[in-house]
Amino acid sequence: MPQAPRQENNIEGMIMFRKYLMISAALGLILFSNIRYGFASHEEDKNLSRWCPVSAGPLTTWTAPLCGKGEFAVQPFLFYNKTRGTFNSDGHYDSLPQGNKKYQYQQQLFIQYGLTDKLEADAQVVYQENYAKQGDLKAHSSGWGDSYLFLRYCAIEETDLIPHISGLFQLKIPTGKYQKLDPHKLDTDSMSATSPGSFDHGYGIMFTKKIEPFILHFDAIYSMPLEREVDGIKTKYARYLNYDFGVEYCLSRGFNLMFEFNGFLQGDKTRGGEKVSASDVGYLTISPGIGWSDEKIQALLAYQRVAAGTNTDANDSLVLTFVYTF
Repeated sequence: MPQAPRQENNIEGMIMFRKYLMISAALGLILFSNIRYGFASHEEDKNLSRWCPVSAGPLTTWTAPLCGKGEFAVQPFLFYNKTRGTFNSDGHYDSLPQGNKKYQYQQQLFIQYGLTDKLEADAQVVYQENYAKQGDLKAHSSGWGDSYLFLRYCAIEETDLIPHISGLFQLKIPTGKYQKLDPHKLDTDSMSATSPGSFDHGYGIMFTKKIEPFILHFDAIYSMPLEREVDGIKTKYARYLNYDFGVEYCLSRGFNLMFEFNGFLQGDKTRGGEKVSASDVGYLTISPGIGWSDEKIQALLAYQRVAAGTNTDANDSLVLTFVYTF
């Protein structure tokens, strides 16, 4: 059997084998580099594209994220409130007598300023116009309502498992008229709503969690009114609890749908050292809405309805609000 051709074939095979190894190593190196780059790019894109839509948030429910250090945001609210009836001390609903009317136009201004990335100072002022009609009597009054100051602190920022958590301190200042009311004004000149005339200090916690395409918000605030003389009588209002839940469903092109529940509970007040029975107050409000937002401005149009309560008006409201950040 000839030997030379077999030797030539072996030499050519070795050369081809070495070329194959070199090409395979080069392809492997390129592939490995691409895989590593692909993983890095995927993680980087994942971090850069974290789902974080902008929105005006719910009406009453607090959102836990702060506005940021040096950021200044203003949020005006326009309310039209119409009373369709009342919930009595037993929680029973009674509609307004035929021909009676009670409604209100209210303007609120809420401002935020970021002191640091973790601490924010806020304030809220209210101006309102109240109208009432009982039989042949009509009344109208306008004036400032109560004002609020807030401090908010970011305790935990949101992760994949943990919600954004912030704490709150609030102080209610009784800037609204609450005593020496004119009996001919049908209570329209009463501008203070919760614990009229009292300074209230409150403490709360708020949560926000993004679960695409939803954003969930929850807060609870416990407030303690201070004793105050009202029409010359020492009055002590009971402590009260606000609790709120809001959910946003984010759509495309900056639109979102909103729905929230707002609750309030307060016990009987004390006047002249004696407890006033059946003076407790409570209500539950529901509110659907639709919003549109971009990076600079966020807007929301919503409807509110007091669905249940005790010793409170049953109101239907239309609300328009927007947020602008400087």
